[in-house]
Amino acid sequence: MLALTGGAVVAGLASGRPELVVLATPILLFVGVGLVLSSEPRLAAELDLARTRLIEGESVMATVRVRNDGIAAVDIELALVRTRQVILEPEGPVMMRLDSGRSVKLEFQVRPQRWGAHSVGPVLVRARDPLGMMVWDTRLGQVVTLRSFPREQRLRELVAPLRTQPFLGAHVARVRGSGIEFADVRPFTSGDRVRQVNWRATARRGDLYVTERHPEHASDVVLLLDTFAEARDAASGTLDAAVRAAASMARAHLARRDRVALVDFGGALHWLEPAFGTTQLYRIVDALLASDIAFSYAWRAVESIPRQLLPPGALVLAITPLLDERSIRLITDLRTPGRDLTVIEVSPLLHTRPGPTAADAAGYQLWKLHRDALRTRLQALGIGTAVWDEGKADLEGVNSFRRLAGQAGRG
Repeated sequence: MLALTGGAVVAGLASGRPELVVLATPILLFVGVGLVLSSEPRLAAELDLARTRLIEGESVMATVRVRNDGIAAVDIELALVRTRQVILEPEGPVMMRLDSGRSVKLEFQVRPQRWGAHSVGPVLVRARDPLGMMVWDTRLGQVVTLRSFPREQRLRELVAPLRTQPFLGAHVARVRGSGIEFADVRPFTSGDRVRQVNWRATARRGDLYVTERHPEHASDVVLLLDTFAEARDAASGTLDAAVRAAASMARAHLARRDRVALVDFGGALHWLEPAFGTTQLYRIVDALLASDIAFSYAWRAVESIPRQLLPPGALVLAITPLLDERSIRLITDLRTPGRDLTVIEVSPLLHTRPGPTAADAAGYQLWKLHRDALRTRLQALGIGTAVWDEGKADLEGVNSFRRLAGQAGRG
């Protein structure tokens, strides 16, 4: 508008037609008054989240407070910056007029669509003077980190370790000692306690007999998270399911007083050493939030995993989609005498579909047959496999297989 007005003035002066200048004069006066009266606004904004830690899929209230410390009212367009996986309600920019010395409070519902660490803020503000002559863009407030923890599944059963450690836990040990689980009845020997006497067997057999029991021990558990490759659709992928599986198993085993370690192997290698308790659960979940698929040509051998992460007798749970040859080779190399290994397969079949042609359909069926053959090959090596389907893993079946494999190995 100002360019057209200036052009009219120049045209009027050049052509000697004063009516053009008269027509443009009110507009020039309006622009001049607007420029004289306008002043840069003095705005301040604060961003606050009701919580900064929540479970995947939950919502949290974000409060934005904007204050006008200037001498004139301003028209404001306000928007909240956030990462791509965060949904805001209301979503679009909020428009308002803010008088001098006044403040306003706005509330947004913030909902992360995916686990991970997300950023919310700062506040984008576009301000205009009352006449709309001047526009100022600025960023106000701080950036707040919002941590969305993976949604855990309630597990009805866990993979039973073949060997336990000599500290108190919830797993029934194979050895005999002081405990709750019945093991056997045997004749009384010197050193046995009176409370061990089985009076029913003693009365029936005429000699003193005592009850032997299995003690409750704990186990060392190592969670191996495969981040070499991922199958993904528009909604989710195998990495999402793998992270949920790792978080669920970590919580369940730590609740049974097991020591749990985490190894994230893929483009980069990250780990947490074995430890007990709630603090270790927080460490594992925080480490899982940083898990991501990183393209790499790196080859992972068993020797690349620190030795202290694979203590003798530990139960190793490899959580993997079985998509990358490097992870498959690592798993088969881990299968050595004395090592307790189970594969939790995060199936990519839930996130893949055959193509539109007959050749695509045939290729898809061949790929499924290849995966079945791979699973059979792992079982032939004595490695139990269970398919994770959002908490519906057939752990009872894998425990039966492990018991049979253990008996065959001892035979």
